Amino acid sequence: MNKITQLFNIKYPIVQGGMIWNSGYKLASAVSNAGGLGLIGAGSMYPEVLREHIQKCKKATNKPFGVNVPMLYPNIEEIMQILVEEEVKIVFTSAGNPKTWTSFLKENGITVVHVVSSTKFALKAQDAGVDCIVAEGFEAGGHNGRDESTTLTLIPMVREEITIPLIAAGGIATGRGMLAAMTLGADGVQMGSRFAASTESSAHTNFKRTIVETNEGDTLLTLKELAPVRLIKNKFFNDLQEFYTNCPSPEELKTFLGRARAKKGMFEGDLDEGELEIGQIAGLIHDILPVETIVNNVIKEFKQAKVEMSNFEF
Repeated sequence: MNKITQLFNIKYPIVQGGMIWNSGYKLASAVSNAGGLGLIGAGSMYPEVLREHIQKCKKATNKPFGVNVPMLYPNIEEIMQILVEEEVKIVFTSAGNPKTWTSFLKENGITVVHVVSSTKFALKAQDAGVDCIVAEGFEAGGHNGRDESTTLTLIPMVREEITIPLIAAGGIATGRGMLAAMTLGADGVQMGSRFAASTESSAHTNFKRTIVETNEGDTLLTLKELAPVRLIKNKFFNDLQEFYTNCPSPEELKTFLGRARAKKGMFEGDLDEGELEIGQIAGLIHDILPVETIVNNVIKEFKQAKVEMSNFEF
């Protein structure tokens, strides 16, 4: 048995990233119904909105699903209380110290997974008592680690050091990518960008179309002085690069960034002034598809690639 399918009681070791402005209950329930693990992205939801999505997700699927919680969230205590009250069984935490909430969550019967970008933080998360690690390479869209470790190098290094189940993330959108990550030592994969370009994603249609149109080299990691984030090179991105020529302070960058840039871009569809967060693998995403089709395609390609690998000869 696969460690990830066992841990979450799912059919396939595929997790959908809990992306802000993309991951509502429709996406999460669709992924779970297709045999993976769907995640609701709490990072772009007010507490009561999150509660509503959890309740709707329960009605939309009888399969396991989880919630992704960035621990820098301002209402974190309220969020954690809602997770317990609504009897959420799986929680992914990120962007913070796993020691802060892991014990509380596990005491309430919740399986805890923590997202890291380095071996150092993977070991800290394991020591904090989490059940599983997501190791994410900096190919990933959205907020990233500062080390800029690629998935290809990060996964085997983390695997060498930890004993608990490991999920690979960053740059994975196909069955071949899934097989490659698992060959490197991962027990399963987390995919974000591929599910962002799905019918069920809550992102604006303009953003989904932009994902499909994005080519190799069209994204870049920026805002490292605040929190590194991978963005599509749109007008806002270009304006930001121009602003950098003035050697701005972190405070000046925050002022330039303003509020709700990600919402403006991904949820409201402003392709010029919004923040468009997507991974490098967008260059390999050519269509907007239903979640069930995406999962089936990934599994089919995974099996095909596995057979092809068995025929390698030297």
